[in-house]
Amino acid sequence: MILATWAILFGQLLNRDYFVKTLDIRETQAIQRGREESFLGIYFKQERIGYVKNRMVGKDDGGAVLYQDAVLHLNILETTYPVSMHLQAELTKGSLLENFRFSLSSPFYELNANGAVHDNEVHFTMNTGKDEVSDMIQLNEPPFISTNMRSYLLQNDLKEGEKFKIPYFDPVTMSGKESIIEYKGFKKELIYEQGRIYKLHHFVEIISGIRINFYLDEKGKVIKETSPAGFVFISEPEFRATDIVYKGTEVLSSVSIPAIGRLPDISELSSIRYRLKIPEDTTFDLDQDRQTYQDNILVINKENVPSASLAACPGNDNELRSTTYIQSDSPFIMKQAESIVKSVTNDLEKVMALAKWVYANLEKKPVLSIPDAVSTLRSKVGDCNEHAALFAALSRSLSIPTRVVAGVTYHEGMFYYHAWNEVCLGGEWISLDTTKNQLPADLTHIKFVQGETNEQIKIGALLGRLKIEVLGENS
Repeated sequence: MILATWAILFGQLLNRDYFVKTLDIRETQAIQRGREESFLGIYFKQERIGYVKNRMVGKDDGGAVLYQDAVLHLNILETTYPVSMHLQAELTKGSLLENFRFSLSSPFYELNANGAVHDNEVHFTMNTGKDEVSDMIQLNEPPFISTNMRSYLLQNDLKEGEKFKIPYFDPVTMSGKESIIEYKGFKKELIYEQGRIYKLHHFVEIISGIRINFYLDEKGKVIKETSPAGFVFISEPEFRATDIVYKGTEVLSSVSIPAIGRLPDISELSSIRYRLKIPEDTTFDLDQDRQTYQDNILVINKENVPSASLAACPGNDNELRSTTYIQSDSPFIMKQAESIVKSVTNDLEKVMALAKWVYANLEKKPVLSIPDAVSTLRSKVGDCNEHAALFAALSRSLSIPTRVVAGVTYHEGMFYYHAWNEVCLGGEWISLDTTKNQLPADLTHIKFVQGETNEQIKIGALLGRLKIEVLGENS
């Protein structure tokens, strides 16, 4: 089982650094106050495993250039994986984003991206080595950018309990989102990692259902920020922030969900029941396809996959289209798909052949990246995210409607976050897991979302809050 939601965790380094403000704020003043070098230590389970460095440099025209570097060491399955990031962004005098350069490096993966803003559009190009993709994101307004100096939030005489919305552009997933921020007041806060008590402004931010707490001093500087699954960001001097451990607490076990009750032998079962306790402030559509959900009881019915031929479903254009990360129209992808199914005549057999090939040809290792099909096909290395993206691209290139879905699945007494696929054949959606070589996927696969990274990050709202009780076979 490999980390299926790494982007949720790593994305906290960046995802509030591109904002389209709906607040009446004086961004220029905030930028002026933030023109300094500063550091945030990144903690996981009270161990410092990385840091973020911010530096703002003024320009002659009154604008500014932001330089941001991040280093992170993640322990996954007792192996340490280093991740580094660099962002350079030019801002106008009014702090509007003009252009940016972004790079991400991790084992088995390199990403370089650059983009520029034209009115309400962000045009960008991504390169993952040998392949380059260009695309555009449409926003409601020109995007702003913020640093760890967020004094603009304190310039509106906020009252405790007041809420406001901030749409923003996220360079990690290259997508636009909207967050809701609530002011919790000016209170004493113990910074455990420093052993000090501060009086700070407390804000709660909700992004795609993920709850993030951050604390500002009276000048608007971020002193502390917490994200799901135990990640904490603390303002620290350079010597302390960069003094990181190189093998911290293992991440996967920390974000897993203990199973309540004993799982029966599922190999012969046609259905199973679970009792779920889902956070009340989240919304997931669990009642669809092979799942039925009512009164906190989830029933999963295993699909029957006949031996006879099944044809791909007509329509479903959204599940056939090529995207930035599922490049089904790439000649490289199309050629590989055709070579796999060259002796196959019907769509069911094509799906089976593609699934078998992906399972057999991808080395199963964590790749801390935004998974994309072309890069995965070149490297032939990946976790569940890469398996799902590559299969989706291969399958769509053959005009078979295919989804990427995500949720949890069971392993040795725990449920782990995971990604897999669904294909539409014979008028029905059928699950399959190319990481585990299952068609259909077994009855421990509980689907919460469907879609690419910008949808999968919604699972972050469940981290540390979801409970699953195994009730057994559905009678």
